[in-house]
Amino acid sequence: MKDRAFEMIKAGSVEAERLASIDRERLPRHIAIIMDGNGRWAKQRGKPRISGHRAGAESVRSIIDTCARLGIEAVTLYAFSTENWKRPKDEVSGLMSMLKHYLRKELKEVLENNIRFVPIGKIYGLAPDVQKEIEYAVNKTRNNDGMTMCVALNYGGRAEILRACQRAAEQAIERGDSIESINEADIERNLYTHGLPEVDLMIRTSGEFRISNFLLWQLAYSEIYVTTTLFPDFRRPQLFEAIIDYQKRERRFGDVK
Repeated sequence: MKDRAFEMIKAGSVEAERLASIDRERLPRHIAIIMDGNGRWAKQRGKPRISGHRAGAESVRSIIDTCARLGIEAVTLYAFSTENWKRPKDEVSGLMSMLKHYLRKELKEVLENNIRFVPIGKIYGLAPDVQKEIEYAVNKTRNNDGMTMCVALNYGGRAEILRACQRAAEQAIERGDSIESINEADIERNLYTHGLPEVDLMIRTSGEFRISNFLLWQLAYSEIYVTTTLFPDFRRPQLFEAIIDYQKRERRFGDVK
């Protein structure tokens, strides 16, 4: 029987074969992606770095569309870290302009696909016009109950854990409890990703073997998949390949099976 969610895939193609190899009963509930390699992709083609980010935006579109069709519950994309402010000013400015454009351009499709948009990170540290676009997208998709698309902006994993610990301590004091009473559930409750499934699969493109201060708490037991593919070239076939690799692994969570 033809998969109606992927009718656009040509029968007999490599893409179709990969899709057929995926066990739809064992999909990762939450996929996190470090989108790396945009600059190198542009450099290889003799283009400015911003052109790599534009090509990367097309990969984001493909990934979100594919995950929504598969029925993945949540996708978290590492778009801009707290360290990325060190990049050239014109690149940062171009990224922020792209973000505003992307939020407006893709909002209709996001709404049609019942996707909820959730920004994570120090959003208040972004420019007011960027914050305005983010707030608009959040409000428009607030009641959607399909896939959750988290976008990490001005984000750092250590800063997130510090913030969560501080809030958990404040809450304990307000309750009249001791700091020693704070447990993991209290910390988790104050993370940006509270309410989302644990991250099952973390994908990093461009072949770098590091997590770069991304979701440090949430990746505790995630399966990590590293590919040498630069992010602008990471589309539906490559995502299928990552999921197939994930499904070949035995997840023990510290236990013995």
